Amino acid sequence: MSASQQMTAVDLTGLSNAELVRLERQIAQKHSGMVPWGIVAWAFANLLCWLALWPLVFLEVIPLWLGFVIASLNISLVYLPTHEAQHHIIGRPGTRWHWLNELVGHATSWMFLYPFEVLRVTHLDHHRFSNNPDLDPDITNHADGPLSAIWVSIQQRQPGAKRVGDYLGCLARSKREDLIRLTLVYRLAYFGILIALAWTGHALEAFFLWWLPYQIAATYTNFFLSYAPHSPGMQEGRYRDTKNWRSKVGNIGSMGMQFHIVHHLHPYIPLTRTPAAYWEMRPILVARGCKLEM
Repeated sequence: MSASQQMTAVDLTGLSNAELVRLERQIAQKHSGMVPWGIVAWAFANLLCWLALWPLVFLEVIPLWLGFVIASLNISLVYLPTHEAQHHIIGRPGTRWHWLNELVGHATSWMFLYPFEVLRVTHLDHHRFSNNPDLDPDITNHADGPLSAIWVSIQQRQPGAKRVGDYLGCLARSKREDLIRLTLVYRLAYFGILIALAWTGHALEAFFLWWLPYQIAATYTNFFLSYAPHSPGMQEGRYRDTKNWRSKVGNIGSMGMQFHIVHHLHPYIPLTRTPAAYWEMRPILVARGCKLEM
């Protein structure tokens, strides 16, 4: 029997709630506290790769179609490093690596058209109020099925969509109206860059290296980071608001979200450690009655 199978087979039903909590925290602490250098390298390598596409395409070193494929991958991969930084996983305030944590967040979030602090504030509210129909700013990503989730994601990026109002409401509740103005600056800068590129004869490059890759990446991210682990049928409350699930494209293809339940329970664990933490924690999650698909 493998180590993971042995851990899965453990019967913890006789333990008290306090004992389960203590055991769960011991496992979580074992898989946290380290700087996820792989994520840091990922953040900056991905950023530099996307920036390099522009001169490579302009100078016809690579064809536009190849630039589009790579750009779509780049922008799809940009959110997870910022997500680690949102939770201070790279470096907590007051620690040696906090500056690096904030640098990763700010250096990458703009590719996704949001200020880093907007992503942090809204995402932490998602954790506080997961699946709450009034307070979870990501509730609009819920859907009854995969095709519906894709369509909903596209709809919620239109002007006047509920998601826009939910994000604005979240920032207002957090008394961060300054971030609303900063988001407007980001969007105006983004459209200004696209217009300038089109004006100078680079409309196709603007479309295929940023606008369309962003649309693809936003749909992909909303699907795997929000819809898949939180709907359909997930409830509110610890151990009930998300799940472990088996993705048809595997853990890498789903951006590590098969083990999203670990992230919600212990959001200080680095993404790359959540699979190992899950398999150690699984008997506890079984005892808690969590929704587990593997």
